Amino acid sequence: MEQTVTMETGSLLMVIPRDSETDSGSERLDLVLKFVETVEIIPRNIRICRVHTAEEFRSFLQEKSPVSDRKSLRPVLFAVRLGKDGVNIEYVRILRLLRGNPHLLEGYIGGVITDADSEFYTKSTATELVLAANQSGCAFVGKPLVEGTGSLEDFRVAAKNLGTTDYLEAYRVMARRLLQSMLDFRGYAVPEPSLLCLHASSHKTSNTFALWRDVREHLKATTCSEIGLRNGTIYDCSGCPYQMCLHYGEKDSCFYGGVMVENVYPAIRESNAILMVCPNYNDALSANLTGFINRLTALYRKRQFYDKALFAIIVSGYSGGDIIARQLIAALNMNKNFYLPPHFCIMETANDPGTAEKLPGIRNRVEEFAARIEKTLVSRHPGEV
Repeated sequence: MEQTVTMETGSLLMVIPRDSETDSGSERLDLVLKFVETVEIIPRNIRICRVHTAEEFRSFLQEKSPVSDRKSLRPVLFAVRLGKDGVNIEYVRILRLLRGNPHLLEGYIGGVITDADSEFYTKSTATELVLAANQSGCAFVGKPLVEGTGSLEDFRVAAKNLGTTDYLEAYRVMARRLLQSMLDFRGYAVPEPSLLCLHASSHKTSNTFALWRDVREHLKATTCSEIGLRNGTIYDCSGCPYQMCLHYGEKDSCFYGGVMVENVYPAIRESNAILMVCPNYNDALSANLTGFINRLTALYRKRQFYDKALFAIIVSGYSGGDIIARQLIAALNMNKNFYLPPHFCIMETANDPGTAEKLPGIRNRVEEFAARIEKTLVSRHPGEV
């Protein structure tokens, strides 16, 4: 991949919501942020701009001049203290600000640290935050989350890989790596990108697939391919032992073989991005798409997916599209390391077959979504030098 994005040098925005009830136990998060500042930010001569309230956040962004170059990005790190109950009132105010302003963070690329006194809420809060910020224009690097649960037991494997038994040390190192990933990000655009569409839908009756067809018509500079995962073509992951999974992954294979090994793995290797066509089934991804994500683990053992972008088309019959979007963020952006472009998904509500294409304003939304895909993937647009 050629380098197509420049990181705007000079400053890092840190959004650290202050809440009187959660701040009483913030020493651990403060230590992690201080470590990152000392070993990564100061040596790069980067100025830190900290905001602690929604009003400070709003004022900072209003005073900051817009990013004039579409290939320049500004880094923003969210660090949220959640206490015992997972509630930070000032974070909720920031969430409201993000949800009410769809272009507030255009030109930013982000990462998230969540820290709690319990074993819960760190991941759910992070997916909620990432979706809101992404819908406000913020991109996110692959693996954008570092979460500190109460026991720090979630760092057991990371600590082992680092050759230490100190979970707090692993926490600090992973936070530093996240910041490095943000500051070193250079984009994924290429002259002739390829996009792989993955679906498990009926071509004739699916509202979601109909929107994909409409989006595809507007992708003039992108080579598109499709793989259908219907009718028992995907066996779900059975959780093979790590070494067995690694053995097959090193051969770009999987114990179960089939369409995943023969078609999906090669197509993903060759693509610059994937687009998930996701109808909402009982507020969850369909079984076949879930099986696809689980079966990616073998390929993931050999190579990470930092160099590939994630897009999605989500259609719900009644409600809940945001639930599906958060599942995709957790599974593919946070766990499998796909890059999350700004406004990565289009979410619509349509029930009867054929109604999605008749929604008010859908043509404009489809065209805008296709344009965002090519803005992410194509290094040269018509008229550009």
